[in-house]
Amino acid sequence: MKKIYLTFALAGAVLGTFAPMALADEWDKLTKVTFSEPVEVPGMVLPAGTYEFKMLDSPGDRDIVQIYNADQTILEETVLAVPDERIHATGKTVIRFSERPSGSPQAVKAWFYPGSHTGIEFVYPHDRAAELAKANKETVYSTRSDLSPYRTKHMKSGDADAVKMKHSEVKSVQPGGNEEDVYKDVNSIESK
Repeated sequence: MKKIYLTFALAGAVLGTFAPMALADEWDKLTKVTFSEPVEVPGMVLPAGTYEFKMLDSPGDRDIVQIYNADQTILEETVLAVPDERIHATGKTVIRFSERPSGSPQAVKAWFYPGSHTGIEFVYPHDRAAELAKANKETVYSTRSDLSPYRTKHMKSGDADAVKMKHSEVKSVQPGGNEEDVYKDVNSIESK
């Protein structure tokens, strides 16, 4: 398994495959992370380096993540996400990865803010989600919506683009390629 290291500005200790680093803000979950190797997020591969992850201040559920460069002068990517939960909260930022074949960057699967049981899981474009699900033998959230027009440096809380992104249909792609409805609208879970 390929190892990726995250560096925590305050902690600096190595924990398994990553050393968490967090300068975080409770409201927007602003968190600084440093990757020692390239990592994939929906829509792009981030080169090794330091980034700021933060939740977009948008109405309703907070399920849009903006990824900035280290000094927040460049918006690298805006990512649709869905809630994720874990049993035990830690005092450190946790980023879970989907393992990838040798020579490929690992894909960021989920991000948990320090002290929180609830985090977010990234939603990948459908074709990429199907590849990740098959390769990793795990369920991956996907959307068939073309979210690329919503990547903008000017997304504010009331922007129509943010609303469109929040209302994109989300499905889970199983390792065998089957899709299951999860969210018809990211803000309302469809019961099965």
